[in-house]
Amino acid sequence: MSRHQNGEEEYRNPTEVKKSQIVMPCHANHRQELSVGELLKWMDSTACLSAERHAGCPCVTASVDDIHFEHTIGVGQVVNIKAKVNRAFNTSMEVGIVVSCEDLFSDSHWRVCQAVATFVSQRTTGGKVQLRPLVPCTQAEQVEHSLAAERRRMRLVHADIMKDLLTNRAFQQVEVQEAEKAVPAERTRVESVELVLPTHANHQVNTFGGQIMAWMENVATIAASRLCNAHPTLQSIDMFHFRGPSHVGDRLVLKAIVNNAFKNSMEVGVCAEAYQGEEPLRHINSAFMTFEVRDREGKPCTLPRIRPEPLEGRRRYQEAIARNKIRLDRKYIISCKQTEVPLSVPWDLSNQVYLSYNNVSALKMLAARNNWLLNSEKNKVSLYILEQKQVLSFKVETEVDIPAERAFMLLSDLSKRVEWDPNYERCELILRVDDDDVLYRVVTPSIGQGGASNSPSANQGGKVQDFILLASRRPPCDSGDPYVIALRSVTLPTHPPTEGYNRGEVLCAGFSILEVSKNISKISYFNQTSPEVLPYISTDIAGLSSRFYGIFCTCNIFLQENRLTPNPLLPGSTLPRALWPLHTLS
Repeated sequence: MSRHQNGEEEYRNPTEVKKSQIVMPCHANHRQELSVGELLKWMDSTACLSAERHAGCPCVTASVDDIHFEHTIGVGQVVNIKAKVNRAFNTSMEVGIVVSCEDLFSDSHWRVCQAVATFVSQRTTGGKVQLRPLVPCTQAEQVEHSLAAERRRMRLVHADIMKDLLTNRAFQQVEVQEAEKAVPAERTRVESVELVLPTHANHQVNTFGGQIMAWMENVATIAASRLCNAHPTLQSIDMFHFRGPSHVGDRLVLKAIVNNAFKNSMEVGVCAEAYQGEEPLRHINSAFMTFEVRDREGKPCTLPRIRPEPLEGRRRYQEAIARNKIRLDRKYIISCKQTEVPLSVPWDLSNQVYLSYNNVSALKMLAARNNWLLNSEKNKVSLYILEQKQVLSFKVETEVDIPAERAFMLLSDLSKRVEWDPNYERCELILRVDDDDVLYRVVTPSIGQGGASNSPSANQGGKVQDFILLASRRPPCDSGDPYVIALRSVTLPTHPPTEGYNRGEVLCAGFSILEVSKNISKISYFNQTSPEVLPYISTDIAGLSSRFYGIFCTCNIFLQENRLTPNPLLPGSTLPRALWPLHTLS
């Protein structure tokens, strides 16, 4: 805790570590901008201190998620880095890092980047340490704590996504496009050796992860410069993890080469290997960095094509295309602001984990808002509204006499929702992706058929609507967490819009189910309304009807009548093979 000037205590996360550093000429590159390698070192050391503050013992960098650099930092400006532990697992923990810049003369501030790193705790005598759980104390910490589990899911399947993409015929058939002025890839090859000194290592003589990343950034920049004959700017670093430790006395061999060049960007692959004496090389880390070249007006320049080396070079060329797709998917779905995410994103096997993450995180962040306004209430069923950035959201909340886990199981099966929700005329199961994610086609009646409004213009002349929805279900991360059923629209090539239906879109919707007691649950339904959804709730919000109350009463009856009925969509149940056509969607 810290104190305000008036003596009141202000909460501060006990794992939070802050670092402020003025950028000196010795930290800068030829453009008088802070070297990204230097920034990576500062970010890593700050995050490591945060991790060690929670673990109470030395920690090493295990991995770093994607980093997108939004702005550069000039000499004389101040870098502010803040790191805190988001969640502790058994022997590893996730640390969130936020980097901002401050101009002392104009008193302006802006965000440079944010990153998520995973650290592993280690005993001084060797072996990993069992970490104590981290207890979130604020709503914001609770959301980050919960989303840390979602981000961990993405890390665990990252390699599988890459493998699946490369086995896809579309990528296997990619041919190298020959160009007259293509630059031979071997011209961009760089190799450099660094001796790990005590100043490069921590108190356990392990090389700082940030130092290794800084050396890798250096050789990658040289490789990128050789392709474009200009000074490139590092835009992003892909998710990577350290495969082994490095120690004082190691010789670190760093190799870089341009794998592929796209219109305005290039991917550089970097490999770090270590050895001492005559021992064989140990693979420490591989990373993929994306560079751009900008003109004086800050616009990206067109880059020359690359001519890959035979065999291994062609493999790297194809893998760069696959990574570029993954990179765009993650940036398109996850990294941009929630209001910038398109309502319907094309679903396929390579991006389904990112869509699932976005689906769950959007609902959790919507539920965590603390400025909901009570609009109306009837017999303890409450309707709340929230208007933010010209987007209207609503929440319907009540308590029911049923265990939370059972309510979660019943409400997870959207095909059963037609039994209690008049806004669901039909619900077809398209594909069960896995135990946590299912794709549905939902048909809703036209407004004039029993919706909230009789205005034919409210729904394109009273047309029946359909939605293609991704339903993502998540059990609680810890005690006190809710069960979550998140819904969002996606598009499928196998289910295009059809004549006679108005294809609607859902941005963010779903249920949060919290256990109040052993047999009592608080059920909250959220919906971030789109133009297709708003007519169904508009009269309730205006106070002209209380349909929301009737629907929730019917939902409660459904839950009571089915509290002992087996659910066919639970893990371990068997579905017809026709519901698993993964190959048709790839």
